[in-house]
Amino acid sequence: MERYRRVFVVVLDSLGIGAMPDSESFGDHGVDTFGHIVEAAGPLHIPNLNRLGMLKLHPAAGMESELETKGHYMRMAEASCGKDTMTGHWEMMGLLVEKPFQTFTDTGFPPELIAELERRCGKKVIGNKSASGTAILDELGEQEIRDGSMIVYTSADSVLQICGNEETFDLQNLYRCCEIAREITMKDEWKVGRVIARPYVGKKKGEFVRTSNRHDYALKPFGPTALNALKDAGLDVISVGKINDIFVGEGITQSNRSKSSVHGMEQTVEIAKTDFHGLCFTNLVDFDAQWGHRRDPKGYAQEIEKFDVGLGNLLRELHEDDLLILTADHGNDPTYTGTDHTREYVPFLAYSPSMKQSGPLPQTDTFAVIGATIADNFGIPMPEGTIGTSVLEKLS
Repeated sequence: MERYRRVFVVVLDSLGIGAMPDSESFGDHGVDTFGHIVEAAGPLHIPNLNRLGMLKLHPAAGMESELETKGHYMRMAEASCGKDTMTGHWEMMGLLVEKPFQTFTDTGFPPELIAELERRCGKKVIGNKSASGTAILDELGEQEIRDGSMIVYTSADSVLQICGNEETFDLQNLYRCCEIAREITMKDEWKVGRVIARPYVGKKKGEFVRTSNRHDYALKPFGPTALNALKDAGLDVISVGKINDIFVGEGITQSNRSKSSVHGMEQTVEIAKTDFHGLCFTNLVDFDAQWGHRRDPKGYAQEIEKFDVGLGNLLRELHEDDLLILTADHGNDPTYTGTDHTREYVPFLAYSPSMKQSGPLPQTDTFAVIGATIADNFGIPMPEGTIGTSVLEKLS
């Protein structure tokens, strides 16, 4: 018999809580996304996260934790070989990623790949390097508009990104070119985790603004996940933000695109007002895309405070038989060198109005406890080949 009729999983994209033992092998020394944000920006006003145990799980300089904690909290280590969006989310739902996706941070994409992309898209490629999305628009946006070319760039992640001005490089054509890029990058030696359409508006440097019409073309999960198991059992699997893109629609019954992380929380609150039965899975990307990669700890701090307001609104909508899990998919320490994600532990904060107990749980060695716990709650076996052990019995 299921304990919770509805489960909400909210991913604070990149909110890591300290270096893992193997972090240095990923080039990350002494990283701590949450801790260093607090050190750089000062104490945060996050009463709801505080009450759910965030500060007891990971004490931060100058901040005191609430004496009374509601719910359970623990630290999760990543078992997969990686520190990116897809690796983290796929592992949450039971897939162990043993081989990291290809990156082209130092070299740009191979000439052969670019030549095939140009031939099939009918546009000359400019850029082809690792760059910040806003910086490359200032550098090359005017040229793209003038010449009818297209900006292709990457980052420290396993991504190929294509920019397109919505007034001169219409959305459907941009999406077509990204679909071509996704097909090309299915080769093993070129296989990136995601191809991303990055539409923008504006006519000159300093005025370019990326729009909410971004679209991700991710690799399809290599096997069924907890999401597939839930959907196959007839349960609702509602996605908010880029979850649908990350899983390429696999196991999703309803998808909601978000304009921002604040909007994503607003959508989640509205979903909480409906009578669904199953899972609502939300990703809040602005922590990562707007502040982590741009190395802006103060902006990141403000985003956390905005989230806490939305969290308060969501908590007020929870029923006695609802379960809320807050977590992250990797770190992205905004005080660290470079612009890459950082290999870190992530939080697991679980709360239900029906919980009679609260406090810490033992650290886990995989994010997959999330999918395993959700499947266990609904009495559904996890798909063959997945990992993870349920902690449902500890959430009392």
